[in-house]
Amino acid sequence: MNARTEPAEDDSAIARPPLVREFLLVAGLLLVYKSGRLLATDHTHAAFRNAHRVWDLERAVHLPAEGWVQSLLLHGEAPVRLANTYYAAVHFPATAAFLVWLYLRRPGHYLWARRVLAALTAAALVLHLAFPLAPPRMLAATGLTDTGQVYGPSVYGSPEADQLSNQFAAMPSLHFGWALMLAVGVIVATRSRLRWLWLLHPLLTLLVIVGTANHYWLDALVAAVLLAGALALVRPAPRTAAPPGRLLVPAGRTVRATAQATAPGPAAPAREPVLAEAGR
Repeated sequence: MNARTEPAEDDSAIARPPLVREFLLVAGLLLVYKSGRLLATDHTHAAFRNAHRVWDLERAVHLPAEGWVQSLLLHGEAPVRLANTYYAAVHFPATAAFLVWLYLRRPGHYLWARRVLAALTAAALVLHLAFPLAPPRMLAATGLTDTGQVYGPSVYGSPEADQLSNQFAAMPSLHFGWALMLAVGVIVATRSRLRWLWLLHPLLTLLVIVGTANHYWLDALVAAVLLAGALALVRPAPRTAAPPGRLLVPAGRTVRATAQATAPGPAAPAREPVLAEAGR
């Protein structure tokens, strides 16, 4: 059998980590992240000071104004409501579905993806605490509309009354970072030619987070840089196990002793001369 014909997405011989342990681990990591974000909720002055700096930097480097994207959504109520719904409802479920799919169908890639997401999220938490940032919907200088509050649905209440989320954690955007990792993970774990279409998910997420005035362009850029660092640090595990009944050999070689390897012990010596003669 030629090695290059072996389906790379067949993970049937790879053991999955215990399900309950993984569920508790992922849930615990999310709880630590959500709790850590709340530590920066009172940094209001620093968050708005940093927001002015980010806005001025984007204009200095001539990034397109976020208002250009929002103007596309505000042509009608349906597009802006759809964008708000995408922002509110897709982020966590899509990432959870991605991990579940890897666990069930591509266990060889599951631990790698989970570790990359954990590293990305941990780095994001550090940056949330070190660099609190008010989103553009809160910054009057942007002239942007808080589409969630005006058109709904919104995942945030007023900053003064909202005790469940840190609204001053705009940088980096984990909406974009997780969406980009989802696309990268599917592309790496599958071999379909259509897998590259998954890049539309982070692209659409980028337009949504900017158009709804929840994030700046730089929030997504920083998330992409952090993800690149996580991918460089967390390498996929080498795949050495082969499914039962299959023998992987270097490309270009032919396995002639398949019958010998699978036959009962006593019969093996009798077949060896036959193979030797066949090779002459």
